[in-house]
This record gives sequence, C-alpha cells and structure tokens, in this order.
Amino acid sequence: MKKNHLELTFSSLAENVSITRMLIASIGAQLDLSLNDIEELKVAVSEAVSNAIIHGYHNDPDQVVGLEIDFDSEALRVVVRDQGCGIADVEQAMQPAYSTDPERMGLGFVFMQSFMDELQVDSTLNKGTTVTMIKQFDKTRPSSH
Repeated sequence: MKKNHLELTFSSLAENVSITRMLIASIGAQLDLSLNDIEELKVAVSEAVSNAIIHGYHNDPDQVVGLEIDFDSEALRVVVRDQGCGIADVEQAMQPAYSTDPERMGLGFVFMQSFMDELQVDSTLNKGTTVTMIKQFDKTRPSSH
C-alpha cells in the first residue's frame, strides 16, 4: 500500500469532532483494522480535536484546527494542531484526571497514550499545541477479506 496523506483544516466547532471521528473510522476500515482498533482510533483522535477546541481555543468557534493524517499498511500518523493558548505544563496536563475545566474528566491524554503507540505533545503558551499520535500495525495481522 502506498503512503497516503490527508490534510484538512476546520472551524473549531464541537460538531466537527464527529466529522474527524468518521474520517478516521473510514481510514481504519481502508486499512482493514478490527472494530476495536477503529474505536480506539476514533477516541484518540476525537480527544485530541476536542482538546484543541475546548482547551486550546476555549470554545471560540472562529478559530481553526488542523488535522494531518499519513498512513500506509505499516503505520498511521495523526497530527492535530491549534494556534490556541497553549499548555503551561505538558507533563502535568498529561496526568490522569488533570483538567483545567472542572466539567471535564481529564482523561483525554490518557486515552491517547493507551490507544496509540506513540504520543508527542508540543506546546507553546499563546502560540498553540501540536499533538502527534502514531499507531503501528502488526504486519502479521490477518486480513479479514
């Protein structure tokens, strides 16, 4: 399978989270992933996008979220970018149950870490955050066809 690259930007509206979930599910289906793997991808990607909208932009609908997806039969790389407020302490933000919003559970990064093989978070205050997630595929994985 050739490497494929998708890139899109969208308004920081909560309803766009479901669009990113559908997109990553479609890619997972193309890659012949199990339903469980597709579910995990959907959760990881939607958490990253939700973080950008809720925490990065404080639900300001006039901002833009960037999504970049690269994949082939061996791996999937997803990058979610915002130009929002940034994260003061990435290590603290990645702790289970930590959230700047008392209404939130603070498990977004925990889900991303457990469902993906690699997670990198780069953030600069008042400049934004880039979340990079990589999922490696088992080359011995049986095809469902």
